[in-house]
This record gives sequence, structure tokens and C-alpha cells, in this order.
Amino acid sequence: MRNFFIILLVFSFSLVHFGFAQELQAKVTINASRVNTTIDKKIFTTLQSQLTNFLNSRKWTDDQFNPAEKIVCSFLFNIESMPQTNVFTSSLIIQAARPVYNSTYQAALVNFQDPDVTFKYIEFQPIEFNDNRVQGSDPLVANLTAVLAYYAYVIIGLDYDSFAPKAGQPYFLKAQNIVNNAPEDASISGWRAFDGLRNRYWLVDNLTNNANNILHTVIYDYYRLGLDNMYDNEQQGRSGVLQALNLLQSFNREHPNTMFVQFFMQTKVQELIGLFVKANADEKMKALDVFTNLDVGNATKYKEQLQL
Repeated sequence: MRNFFIILLVFSFSLVHFGFAQELQAKVTINASRVNTTIDKKIFTTLQSQLTNFLNSRKWTDDQFNPAEKIVCSFLFNIESMPQTNVFTSSLIIQAARPVYNSTYQAALVNFQDPDVTFKYIEFQPIEFNDNRVQGSDPLVANLTAVLAYYAYVIIGLDYDSFAPKAGQPYFLKAQNIVNNAPEDASISGWRAFDGLRNRYWLVDNLTNNANNILHTVIYDYYRLGLDNMYDNEQQGRSGVLQALNLLQSFNREHPNTMFVQFFMQTKVQELIGLFVKANADEKMKALDVFTNLDVGNATKYKEQLQL
């Protein structure tokens, strides 16, 4: 299925390969510079290698991907402390991108910081995940792979949605299954509604709630009808982007403070400026009104760089 949606992209990059591979081209980085302990820091190199292998060697979908179709993504763990032996608290920055038709540009799908990931890791312990047994025997051990699997499914779901309307829904539902069966421990947070307003629970709730179906249209329109049309017709591409953001603005008026709006917009500021800096004055005015309403924190930047 996915090959059908992106075959034009594959040919346009002239990167035709034979054989198939897993879905992700992930890079994992462990930054433990803040951890002031006598622990052998080699453990973090081992962990980095094991997590990279986990993400890149696991088959996350039933579809066939060739190497040119892999989703480029990165996971940066900033280890904050070691409150107990082999137990680590960290933040996690997740980034992912997908190619734009007939260009070398990679458009951001995700650029998000998860502030609270606590896990247990003993060097060389198996890195395993089972969709049907998310909690595992030790919640703190299971939390590490549950978090990574959750974001892997969200990334894949967003990628699929960007090529066909609501095509990512099976993977958002897999992420929701992880939320519903997440490891439980007093030191683990981010999986429950009451853990905050912008966490793993709320992101996947936004993406699976049938009342929010318009969000999937926004994703498709922005990437497929917007960015992917920029090569053939810049004005048509900008119109597709603006169409998507107008829909998002309407949704935001009816559902203020929904996590997805901020999640989506925080990856877009420089991209939107680059798309509209060469637009005519009328297009810029329409765009500026939408941008500043959806992304209030960057309103000044939009106004200055679009010269309005």
C-alpha cells in the first residue's frame, strides 16, 4: 500500500534499490554528561547501540519498505540523574522527517521533547518489546521500550497520513494500545490524562478521537497537497499549505488548547517563512493571519521575516 502512495517520490530521488528493509532509519543518542556518578559511562554507549538496533531492526508494519523509503528519525536521551542503581531519569527529544517530492528537502513530521522518561537498564540486558504484553515483568525496564515503540508508531502514523488521508490510523491505534497498557510505577509518568496537558496520553488521544478526524485531513493537505506540489507549481503548493492551516485554525477555534495544534506548529516556523517569503502581498497577509493565530509565540518572527 505505502509503495503505491510514494512511488513518485522514490523515482524522483533516483534512489531505486532492490530488496526491502525495516521502516525506520533511526539514530539514538545518549547524553549522560549531567550524571555525576562513579558508574562506568560505557554503559551508555552500549545502551545507545542496543536502542538503535531495536528501532532499526524491528518490523513495525506489515508493509514492504525499500531503503529509499525509510523514515529518517532521531531520539536524543538527556540523562538527568540516577536516583537508584541502574535507574535513570531523562528527557527525550524526538525528531522525524519525510522527503518532499522532487527535492532534497526533508520536511519535519515530529520535533517534540518528552520531559520525563524514567527507566531501568542493566548493561547488555535484552531490549525487547511485545505489543501484547507492554507492561513486562519489571515496569521500569518495560518503560524504556514502551516509550520508544510508542513514538515509533506515532512517527509511522504521521508519515502514512502525509501520503493518504487517515492511512496512519492503524499505527496511532497501536500507540494508543501502549498507552492503555503502559507500565505502572510511582516514578513513571506521561501515560495518563492527569500527568499533564501535553504528554503521550493526550497526543495519541488527539490522533485517535473520531471527533478530531479533521486533523488527519490537515496532515495530508499540508504535506501531499501543499509541500509535494511546490516543485510543479509554487502557488498551488502554498495554497495547499494554507488550506491545511485554515482547517487547523478552524479546529483550534472549536477545540482550544488541543495538544496536537502546538505539536504540529512547533516544527513549522522556519519552513512556513521559507515557503511564503516569496509570495505576493495578498498571500502573505492571508498566511500571516493564520500563522500568528496558530503559533502566537512566533508571531513577531513571522511578521519580521515576511516583512509585514
